[in-house]
Amino acid sequence: MHRRDFLWLLPGLGAGAWLSGCATDPVTGKKSFVMMGKEQEVALDREHSPHQFSEDFGPTQDDGLNGYVASVGKQLAGRSHRPDMPYSFRAVNANYVNAYAFPGGSIAATRGILLELEDEDTLAALLGHEVGHVNARHFAERQAQGTLVQLATVGVAVVAAEKNPAYGELAQLVGNLGGGALLAHYSRDNEREADALGMEYMTRSGHNPAGMVNLMEMLNRQSRSKPGALELMFSTHPMSAERLETSRQRLAKEYAEAARRPRQRERYLDNTSRLRAMKGAIVEEQKAEALLGKKDYPAAEQHLRSALAQAPDDYPGLVLMGKTQMAMKRPQEAQPYLAKARAIYPGEAQAHHLTGISQLQMKRPEAALESFRTYDRLLPGNPNTTFLKAYALDGMQNRQAAAQEYYRYLQMTRQGKQAQFAYSRLQGWGMVK
Repeated sequence: MHRRDFLWLLPGLGAGAWLSGCATDPVTGKKSFVMMGKEQEVALDREHSPHQFSEDFGPTQDDGLNGYVASVGKQLAGRSHRPDMPYSFRAVNANYVNAYAFPGGSIAATRGILLELEDEDTLAALLGHEVGHVNARHFAERQAQGTLVQLATVGVAVVAAEKNPAYGELAQLVGNLGGGALLAHYSRDNEREADALGMEYMTRSGHNPAGMVNLMEMLNRQSRSKPGALELMFSTHPMSAERLETSRQRLAKEYAEAARRPRQRERYLDNTSRLRAMKGAIVEEQKAEALLGKKDYPAAEQHLRSALAQAPDDYPGLVLMGKTQMAMKRPQEAQPYLAKARAIYPGEAQAHHLTGISQLQMKRPEAALESFRTYDRLLPGNPNTTFLKAYALDGMQNRQAAAQEYYRYLQMTRQGKQAQFAYSRLQGWGMVK
């Protein structure tokens, strides 16, 4: 098989796979050009949202908090323009400040942003805004404009080393923590529309629409005092003083009566009490992640030790410490942290993936392969895992099985150093020309 034939056979995302033509906007009732229908929105959501949730250390193990966030979200979704969407809501363990929605209605708020809210009305504003994105079909619109972020799961890259092309070397991408690789980046117009819809939905559900103003005020304060903490949120959800002022005007003109409703502060504080008890540890982890992004691993390690002293069973803290040890080329020291993380949260996939990578660092391809297979059972569909399984099999001298996995990987993606490495291995073995 020649290279041109081999690449031609690889599946790609053609326009025909998504093109739906003109559709009726569920909010405005007007015709709009989008490139995916409802079924495709839901399918894309189901395929990709679990990977983002895992990147964010999975849904919080606090069932009470998750149930509370879901109950508030479902009130809003049931009073939206698309109540038939398969909505789901959760709090995720990520420390950064953000909330996001996938096009099929999978919505998450990070524990980092939940710590910054003060009442249920502000939570309703946050979730209502995300429900607004789903209802206005902003994800589909952004794809139609060709401006969506590339849908490729972020993992740890493996690149070919010049001195040892058979095995390559591991490249640690610890600066990618909380990278939000799968999240849509909205325009200011999208944000204004989602703000307006969020206020409408939260008012319909009985909340005080002043919560939207409080949300905007909090984000503006954060942008001044801790701009780095909101870097991802502002890249996916552009913020401006104009959005705050518009919300204030809308509250005064359209929702003055609803603004007299009592605020639900006590209920919010009761349902977030366990989260707020961990605030000290979460702040330490936020500092550590900022330092990891700067590759200051020793300083990050100290903050993580402080975090784990306060919350020794915190899954994100354990995983972050494992990543830090691996980044410092101490894979053996990473093992107890990753083992504890797996024991605490066995159904969350990230610790298994990192365990496999650390095993590769220690030249234990058999153990690495088992970890990657476990990860794949928990969270199938990550092309990087397929590559890493091939890499482990390659290290085990199992050429036939490795070639099958490399070929599977190239069926998923054909770009980047990993794809180049996979193709070079198949070419070196005489399986492609």
